[in-house]
Order: sequence, then C-alpha cells, then structure tokens
Amino acid sequence: MYKLMAIDLDGTLLNSYGEVSKETREALLKAKNNGTEVILASGRPISSTKTLALELGIDNYLISGNGAAVYDIKKEEIIYDRFLSKEQVINIAQLCEENSFFYNVYTEDEVITSSLNYNVLFYHKENVKKPEEKRTHINVVQNILEYIEQSGKDRFLKITVCDESKFIFNSIIKKLKAIDGIDILDVEYMSRKKIKSGTDDISIEYYYTEITNENVNKWSAIEFLLNKLKINKEEVITVGDNVNDKEMIQNAGMGVVMGNGNPKMKEIANKVVADNNSEGVLEALKKFVLNADI
Repeated sequence: MYKLMAIDLDGTLLNSYGEVSKETREALLKAKNNGTEVILASGRPISSTKTLALELGIDNYLISGNGAAVYDIKKEEIIYDRFLSKEQVINIAQLCEENSFFYNVYTEDEVITSSLNYNVLFYHKENVKKPEEKRTHINVVQNILEYIEQSGKDRFLKITVCDESKFIFNSIIKKLKAIDGIDILDVEYMSRKKIKSGTDDISIEYYYTEITNENVNKWSAIEFLLNKLKINKEEVITVGDNVNDKEMIQNAGMGVVMGNGNPKMKEIANKVVADNNSEGVLEALKKFVLNADI
C-alpha cells in the first residue's frame, strides 16, 4: 500500500480547463479514507492550492511554489520553507525589466503581475468560474519592481518568466543563468492551456521558466513530510507531467507521468498513464492506490 500520494495540479490533476472530474474527486476521497495521505504538490501560491485542496477534501498538507513551502492546512501555518529573499527577487526583476521580459512574482497568497497574459490569463479565466473567496489572487500593478521595492513583503515562492518566441526565451534563460543562488527550471517545450470565450476554445501557448531559491524542488518538500509522518520513500507514489516534477518522479517508490507529459519525464517514469483530459490521475489511483480494475 502506498502511504502517501503527491499529485501535481496543472497538466496533471486539472484538465486543460482547470477542472477535476467527479470520478477523480470520488477516487481521491476513497484513497484518503483508505489511509493514503493525499497531498497536492503545485507551483501555485499557497492560497490557490489550499482552495483546491479543500474543495477535494484534502485537508492535511500541501506543497506550494514547486517545493518552496509546505503548508499545514489544519493548523493554517507554513511548516517548511525555502523562500526567495527580497534581494534575490529585486535582482531578477531588474534583469527582466531591463530586457522587457514578461514575468510575475508568486508570494504565498498572490501572483504579482503587470498584465493579464500567459499563465496569469489562465488563472484569471479560471477565477471567473469561482466565488471571490476561492479565486487565485492576482495583483496587477503598474511596475512590479517598484512594487516589490516599496512593499513590506520579504518572502517569495518563485518567479515565472514567459514568452511565445523560442528565440527570445532562449536569450532569457542565458541571462538568468548568470545570477547566483537560484534554480532555473529547464522547460524545453511550450505550455498549452485552453480557456473558454463564449462557445469558443482559445489556446494559450507560451514558453516559460520558473525561478526558485536554489535546491528547491517538490521531492525535498515531500522528504520533509516523510520524516514528519514516518513514511519510507518506497511507500510514496507521485504523479506529474513536467520537469518541475522530475525529482519527485525519480525518487518515489512509484513515479507516474501523464500521457501529455514532457517526453523526458516519460523516460524516467515507472508508469505512463492517460493524459490530463482522459482521466490519467484516476487511472493511477485505481491501478496503484485503490487496486481496482479500470
């Protein structure tokens, strides 16, 4: 029996419209009731991840910012963190501003951005379907750098940098790699998501990278929980789709990658399941956690 199951959100548990099916919700609750510790392991802010966790009946722990923080949902407190400092964020923001790179900054409770574009546009469209208290808080400011410099904020999960041009994006990566003390996610293919506009589907496609403090990843955060809960790594199953899931796919007793996942992630997976629009997480739950026929 797997005692802990860690599941990525975007591209994994959530379909292209940001939804979780009724069947998957029921399977998650059944796994939890059978004794498996189910946690969401996301790149989103704590507040956004917490809202989704509670909607799904997951009420113990969550991982946010790609492993930058572990949050105890019942106690409503951060129990592990590897935040970016204000100085680090200012240095990265200055580079982005000087080169006209689109970027946004994630804190534990909001996404700070200068416009509704790329990943932020997806969150915005997702918010339209939700009541105010369940939305991802998007803070649109005129100048992110000035806002960070003048704010009292000093704890940051990550920074996301996006562009739809592969050429420009490669130049972004090259410049970012000159900064010490950070980790830069090496994403080689476009993110593809869909939003509804009336009866039409609109694709949002862009190259992106995510910047965290060095040595931040989802597996390090999971290891903290394993020590706390006295669980061995062989008793862990993880499900993801992209390179920010790499360490938790590699190190878990069972590493599962979605059918829509990065090809490099599929190479290191113990099992590849259906894509996020075809109940891949439900397949993993039934096969490896609930031991049910599908």
